[in-house]
Amino acid sequence: MTSTNQETTMITTKTLLSTAASLATSVVLARTIINDVLPDSFRHHIFNSLHLLFGRFSSQIIITLREYNGFAANELYQATETYLSTKISPNTRHLCVSKTEGEQSLEITMQRGEEIIDSFQGVQFKWRFISHKSQHEIPTPPNYYYRGSIMASEEKTYELSFHKKHKNKVFNSYFPHILNQAKVIKEEEKSIKIHAVKYERMHGDMKDMWSAVDLNHPATFETLAMEQNLKREVMEDLERFVRRKEYYRKVGKAWKRGYLLYGPPGTGKSSLIAAMANFLKFDVYDLELTAINSNSELRNLLVCTANKSILVVEDIDCTIELENRDKEKEQDAPPRPRWNNGYKEEKVTLSGLLNFIDGLWSSCGDERIIIFTTNHKDRLDHALLRPGRMDMHIYMGYCSPCGFKTLLANYHSIENHKLCEVVENLLQEIEATPAEVAEELMKSDIVEVALEGLIKFLENKRIEASKPKENGIDSSSINGGGEIIEIEKDGE
Repeated sequence: MTSTNQETTMITTKTLLSTAASLATSVVLARTIINDVLPDSFRHHIFNSLHLLFGRFSSQIIITLREYNGFAANELYQATETYLSTKISPNTRHLCVSKTEGEQSLEITMQRGEEIIDSFQGVQFKWRFISHKSQHEIPTPPNYYYRGSIMASEEKTYELSFHKKHKNKVFNSYFPHILNQAKVIKEEEKSIKIHAVKYERMHGDMKDMWSAVDLNHPATFETLAMEQNLKREVMEDLERFVRRKEYYRKVGKAWKRGYLLYGPPGTGKSSLIAAMANFLKFDVYDLELTAINSNSELRNLLVCTANKSILVVEDIDCTIELENRDKEKEQDAPPRPRWNNGYKEEKVTLSGLLNFIDGLWSSCGDERIIIFTTNHKDRLDHALLRPGRMDMHIYMGYCSPCGFKTLLANYHSIENHKLCEVVENLLQEIEATPAEVAEELMKSDIVEVALEGLIKFLENKRIEASKPKENGIDSSSINGGGEIIEIEKDGE
C-alpha cells in the first residue's frame, strides 16, 4: 500500500513538473510571438484590455497623470513632479540628480519604473513613474534644413494607485494638497528661466519645442539708466496688471499685456526686459520669427509657453517681413501660393501674429506679457501698435543727466562729483547712449579719471556732430535725449 502511494505521489509530481514545464514553454513561446510578431499598438491594446479585465476584481484605483494634455502642459503633473522630489525615500534605488550653475539646491527626480510611497492623512498612496520612448522621422518640406532627421520623443506619466474607498479624499484633499505644496516649493526655489526654440524639434512632440537655461541677468529697475518717473510708470503698470485677474475676466479681456520698446540701439531695451522679468519673477521666452516657417508653427510654439511669462520678439521690424494689410487689400487678387515638390511654401504673416496677440488664441493662457522691440517704430504696421496689442509704448532714448547719475552710482558707488555738472551739460547737447556712457565709466576704477575720459568722449562726439554731412546738411542741430512714455491704460 505504501509503495502504491509513493508511486502515485511520484506520478503526480512528474505530472505537475511536466505541466509546469509545458506552461513555462508556452508562456515563453507566447511572449516571443507577442514581442516579435504583433505590432506595438496591438500589443499595447492587449495588455490594456487584460489590465482592465483584472482591474474589475481589484480594490485598487489607478489614476494616470500625463505630462501634456493636448497643447497644454498638465499643471497637476508638474506639481506632482515637484512634490515627489521632496518625498524620495532611502528605498528608492534609481534617481536622476541635476544642478545648474546658480541654483541653490539639487533637482531630484524619479527614474523610469521607480515607486514612491507617500502618506497623507493616515492613508498611503503609491506613485510610479512611467516613461515610453519612441523615434520617428521629421515630416518636413524638401528644402527644410533638418529634412530626414530622426526625432526621439518621450511620453512621461505618473501612476497613482490607492484603495478605492479613498477616492473622494484623493480628489477633494490630496490633489489640492499637492498643488499647494508644489507652489510653495517653487516659490522658495524660484529661478527665472529664459527659453529658446529648439528649431530642429519643431515637428516633434510639443514639449520638446522649447529649451531653458537660468536667466541670471542682474538688471533691476534701480540700476536702469532711465528717468525716475518712467521707472515708476512701468513698475506701477506691471503691478496693476498682475493683481487684476478678476478685472480682466469681468471686462471680457484676455489676461495679457503688450509693451513696445523702441529707440536707438544701446539704449537699454534688453536690460529693461530683464528688469521686468526680475521684478515679476516671470520666465522669458525668446522668439526668433525668422526661423519659423508658417503661422501654424508659430501657434504651436506660443501655446506651449507657460503662464506668468514674458514673450519677447526683438527687432520686430527686421526679423520678418510683416506686410501692411491695407496694401494687401489694394491688390486686385491674392497672390497664388507657391509650391515646392508638393509642399506649399508658407511664411508667418501679420494676420497670424496678430491672431495670437489679441485674437481667439490670445485667451489660451493667463498672466502673460508680450514685448516687441524695435529701433524704428515708424517702420511697423499700425495694426501692431494699437491698444489691445501693444498697450504701452516706451521710448528708450539717449542718456539723460538722470540716467548718467544712475550709471555713476552703479559703476563707482557715488552720487555726485565736481565733474558731474560738466557731463550733464554735455549730455543735454550730445546724443550718447547709456551703453556708451557706461563703457567710458568702466575704463577706470578711479572716478575722476573715468569722468575725464567720458568728458573727452562727449566732446569728441560734439565735434563730429558739428561737421557737415556729405550731402551738405549740417548735423549740429541735435535733439535732447530724454525718455518718453506713451501709455494705453486698461481702466481701473
